[in-house]
Amino acid sequence: MAETVLDVKFMTCPMPVLRTNKVLRGLAPGDRLRVLATDRAAVTDLPAYCRETGHDLLAMSEEAGVFSFVIRKKQDQAA
Repeated sequence: MAETVLDVKFMTCPMPVLRTNKVLRGLAPGDRLRVLATDRAAVTDLPAYCRETGHDLLAMSEEAGVFSFVIRKKQDQAA
């Protein structure tokens, strides 16, 4: 499984979620995406996005004003 880093620091709502969605669409199921954001809204927006889309929010942390989210792309649904 690969991990991709998405730096959306200094972008404001709704850009962190929109960029996250765009990058996740290009990843393989099970791949991880680490999102780095400074917008406080991301603390509620990214977990809500994961709940609504089925992606797994594996970790969330904050250090020196930078929020880090680790998201695992959901597995493809069987046809």
